[in-house]
Amino acid sequence: MKSAVIRQAVLADLDDVAFVFDQYRQFQGKASDLKACRAFLRERFDHGESVVFLAFLDEQAVGMAQLYPSYSSTALARVFILNDLFVSVAGRRAGVATALLQEVEQYAWSFGACRVSLNVAQSNVPAQDLYHARGWTKDDEFFMFHRFPP
Repeated sequence: MKSAVIRQAVLADLDDVAFVFDQYRQFQGKASDLKACRAFLRERFDHGESVVFLAFLDEQAVGMAQLYPSYSSTALARVFILNDLFVSVAGRRAGVATALLQEVEQYAWSFGACRVSLNVAQSNVPAQDLYHARGWTKDDEFFMFHRFPP
């Protein structure tokens, strides 16, 4: 079995990123909208608002991870939000998610980040198992709250 090649995406990768990102959104229950995905990602690239890693198997894009930079006021340090992590069916059970997480972690630590945070659906047990296996810990101290526009 070939191992995944992971690299930080650049603007020239926009079509590959958008394709995988659209699959991710469909996995999250959203309708396919490749044009909107491409426009959304283009904005992130144009303004340096996120960092995207792409995973390839046999030169086919099969996964992605998108980090959003932030900061912790109490830790006085950089943090990253791993907002999007997805591996297409073609890349599953090939170590792609593990390779993406490793790349995300190395990137964050290289910038002196004090943590990388993510949310995962309570029903997504395979993802939770992967995070635990990689040393991620579930937050038992804080609840997450959201406020949506009226």
